[in-house]
Amino acid sequence: MSEVKHELKRSLGLLDATSLVAGSMIGSGIFLVTAAMARDVGSAAWILVIWLVTGLLTMSAALSYGELAGMMPNAGGQYVYIQRAYGKLISFLYGWTVFTVIQTGTIAAVAVAFSNYSAVFFPFLETKIGSLGDSIVFTNKQVLAMCIIVLLTFINTKGIKSGKIIQLVFTSAKLIALFALITLGIYIGFHTDTFAHNFSSMWEAGKTTLEADGTITFTKLSGIALLGAMGATVINSLFSSDAWNNVTFIAGEIKDPKKNIPRSLFLGTLLVTIIYILANIAYLALLPLHGMPGDTATVTQHGIMFASQDRVGAAAASAIMGNVGVFMMAGLIMVSTFGCNSGLILSGGRLFYAMAKDGLFFKKAADLNANDVPARALWVQCVWACFLCLTGRYGDLLTYATFASLLFYILTIGGLFILRRKEPDAERPYKAFGYPVVPILYIIITSLICVDLLLYDTRNTGLGLGIVALGIPVYYLFMNKKE
Repeated sequence: MSEVKHELKRSLGLLDATSLVAGSMIGSGIFLVTAAMARDVGSAAWILVIWLVTGLLTMSAALSYGELAGMMPNAGGQYVYIQRAYGKLISFLYGWTVFTVIQTGTIAAVAVAFSNYSAVFFPFLETKIGSLGDSIVFTNKQVLAMCIIVLLTFINTKGIKSGKIIQLVFTSAKLIALFALITLGIYIGFHTDTFAHNFSSMWEAGKTTLEADGTITFTKLSGIALLGAMGATVINSLFSSDAWNNVTFIAGEIKDPKKNIPRSLFLGTLLVTIIYILANIAYLALLPLHGMPGDTATVTQHGIMFASQDRVGAAAASAIMGNVGVFMMAGLIMVSTFGCNSGLILSGGRLFYAMAKDGLFFKKAADLNANDVPARALWVQCVWACFLCLTGRYGDLLTYATFASLLFYILTIGGLFILRRKEPDAERPYKAFGYPVVPILYIIITSLICVDLLLYDTRNTGLGLGIVALGIPVYYLFMNKKE
């Protein structure tokens, strides 16, 4: 009796792929980061400009990736593109960073965000169950976060169809809920003077700092100082818009990938960009931009800047529906983060599967189970993500890795130019929109953001580069094992 040969099945259509792009992008960030951005620049107009620039950068990158996806419709996506343009070492460093921090750190952070909002309904999750020194505290929230990661990993080992159903259902649910929040927010907000007040001096920027003694320091920003502040705070919106490239990891399971991956990248990033800008308009219509800290202040008095625990989305929902809105927003974010993590877990395992096939990851991660999915790769990812939940350091790691992630985006889009020169006759079912102008603009603007981050956040960006550099000796360890 011959052994059954297992291989990845192309069972995902355009709707599934677009759902994965949008679902992986929309997690908890859009409900939180505008508070930090408001403190950093203090201007309603500049906040919207930052979100618009983020959307345009994301869409231009996605359109550029479309050409690479059409050329190389294989599992592993960005890892494969980098390898073809730059060789195995650089592609391994990308895969290493994705495994150690980017993918698993995001999975851990999103799972903990799910737990944080679950605690709104189940306060016992806040209960402390242990600690390691003074800095690391274990609570029931971390236990729930790990359980969610394990559950979603288990579901995704049962076949691509299981993951597809979860992705479609939860992405649809959160898109409907977000559009409802935006529509109600803008409608109700425009019947007040809040929006007009926020835009009365819309270009006047300034940094607001809450000092340790509770006093507030305001520093006006203009010229180079304003550009520097915008370049530093854009990391918040960029992180909220990240993970769009995850669809390239599962290229081996998408029908007609040469057409559907480029289309899904464009449609998914366009949809999320529109939602994010409209959500921020709704926030500015409902809540004053400036506010005051303190436990005695009301939701409106806190404003966007000092929303409780930076939960701007919850504050906006509260402005619409009172206390009921807080619970509804908590439920929405639980739906959002659950669906987001399903997509992250599904796609990440395919990248590590591709690395294992090249001998650059654990050998068994290259095996497919009876359901034709790389179950071992998924479980390795699960174990590391759960560990990051326990350490409580995933947030720091994500900060370090965001800079490195931007560098790899720049490298990948730079690979367009390399491959056009090295392989001019290669099949390109889709060619990058606006080539060479759009890819060049992306590289220039993102490089300037990276320089800005190096200047304004040297510690975290340096640690991000350190994580990447740690992959070099690991790479040679894998290469020696192959010899």
